[in-house]
Amino acid sequence: MELMTQLHADQTLIEKALADYAAQWPSYGALKDAMSYSLLSGGKRIRPALTLAVCRLFGGREEDALPFACGLEMVHTYSLIHDDLPCMDDDDMRRGKPSSHVKFGEANALLAGDALLTLAFETMLDQRSGYPVDPKRTIQAAAVLAHAAGGQGMIGGQVIDLASEGRQIPLDRLKVMDSLKTGALIDAAAQMGCVVAGAGETICKAASLYSSCIGLAFQIVDDILDMTSSTDVLGKPVGSDREKEKSTYVSLLGLDASRRLVTELTATARETLSIFEERASFLLELTERLATREK
Repeated sequence: MELMTQLHADQTLIEKALADYAAQWPSYGALKDAMSYSLLSGGKRIRPALTLAVCRLFGGREEDALPFACGLEMVHTYSLIHDDLPCMDDDDMRRGKPSSHVKFGEANALLAGDALLTLAFETMLDQRSGYPVDPKRTIQAAAVLAHAAGGQGMIGGQVIDLASEGRQIPLDRLKVMDSLKTGALIDAAAQMGCVVAGAGETICKAASLYSSCIGLAFQIVDDILDMTSSTDVLGKPVGSDREKEKSTYVSLLGLDASRRLVTELTATARETLSIFEERASFLLELTERLATREK
């Protein structure tokens, strides 16, 4: 199946599942509206699609991986809500619309993010329909996401990011920050797919190397687009890294060197997938698309 056909099918499946989950939420004040506003506002859905794709690649069923993919997207959405808050990046636009705190107020945005974080784990661990996935794998996959989203992952990266505003940091420190803040959830996406499919240790290591490469490349492309694109195209403010004097790959290496690094990381990711031959064609095409995206 061609990349766009499969990706569209995955995105449609994910969107429907997220909407079904959202329809079940009780309405307390503005909470449900604030949660739905951010979770159902579109987006590329690359992380949950990666979970489904890796699970399929290693012989698992996408329907088994779907609750984990949705849980991952809930965590990602919560992180975006909190990232936009005045105490963090203070961004007023997200995906072409007012940020959650602009639309619903700072307190409701904070609570919506908190609710999505906890709902993510309820979604993955819910036993009401039985466990289609072995309970040990279910717990392991949830633990992968918990680790990636916490202080040793995404949150740790955000702390480094906040502490680095207004000063230049070394390239190796920047790599650590980005591997945690951005890369951790992308790596979790691949690892959760592996766990649900019951993949072996060697395969999981290969998937981790692949996801680490595309995760870092993804962040570098973001840095490039922040310098070269527009708010209309990206749906969020551009140039904010420069305004806040944040270190990025572009500020440390320049545009040309940053683009070359994306090319190198993409090549490594492709080479890692070569052992899976034609079965990995979707991931190979996805890798190229992420490296050349314009938003």
